[in-house]
Amino acid sequence: FLWLGNRWLWGWLLRRLPLVSQTRTRLWVLAGLSVVYTTVATLLLRLPLHALLPQFFSLQWRAQLAAVTFNLIPTAVVQTLYEAIYFFQQWTANVRRTEQLQSAGVRSQLEALQQQLDPHFLFNSLNTLSALIEPHNEPAQQFVERLADVYRYVLLARSTPTVPLEEELAFVDTYLALHKARFRHNLHVHVDVPPAALTRHVAPLSVQLLVENALKHNVASQQHPLELRLRADATGQQLVVENTLRPRTAGLAPGTGTGLLNIRHRYELLRAPAPVQVTTEAGWFRVQLPLLGA
Repeated sequence: FLWLGNRWLWGWLLRRLPLVSQTRTRLWVLAGLSVVYTTVATLLLRLPLHALLPQFFSLQWRAQLAAVTFNLIPTAVVQTLYEAIYFFQQWTANVRRTEQLQSAGVRSQLEALQQQLDPHFLFNSLNTLSALIEPHNEPAQQFVERLADVYRYVLLARSTPTVPLEEELAFVDTYLALHKARFRHNLHVHVDVPPAALTRHVAPLSVQLLVENALKHNVASQQHPLELRLRADATGQQLVVENTLRPRTAGLAPGTGTGLLNIRHRYELLRAPAPVQVTTEAGWFRVQLPLLGA
């Protein structure tokens, strides 16, 4: 009775306070509830025992206190054992998650090498090209500078697991400015992100990849302009990237979904509070990215 009751208490608290950052709170609450439960359970169990064997199970407060104290010892041992096992499982999972993140980073670097184009070389070449462009050709200067900004961000983002949403959106804005030179009025972009959400974090280049997929796989013409929306809810818990769904019938091959799978996997490794959700509804393609803490 004591064991099963305290075990249920531990499981109940674990479901409500499962995070490592909540361990201290969970332990204090568990200690208090275990003492209360063990005390009440001991007193209730001794009532029928006193009726059967009063000479061995006295109801005097000293005897009751001694019994409660005695029962608290195995209770503390069992609860400590449960917490130790859970802590070891969490530690093992964190080690495995860290190894997967490192492995994913190594794979990304290998893929970059396989492309046989060093981003540093391209970045430096763009700066050189900007210096060679005639000063009065301002549109060309701006285009090259924005392209250099894109590669600067890519180089910096490769070394960190998450970036502030504000930085990612600034990068996306520069990335879209390059494409607007080609799409012109065929691309309509709407951004509605409250200030509270800008301090939250996202996986680097994840928003850019969704924007890139929208531009790559959908028609953007004067008759059918591509509508692209980036918005966050008032609570700052998720970022929604959505676009009008008009798949191209010619040109590029249809998407394989690898990009979305990679984004899902990255957010799983980052222990996002919610999964990445992908929906298609009423002519719109929508991806919901959970926003992460710092």
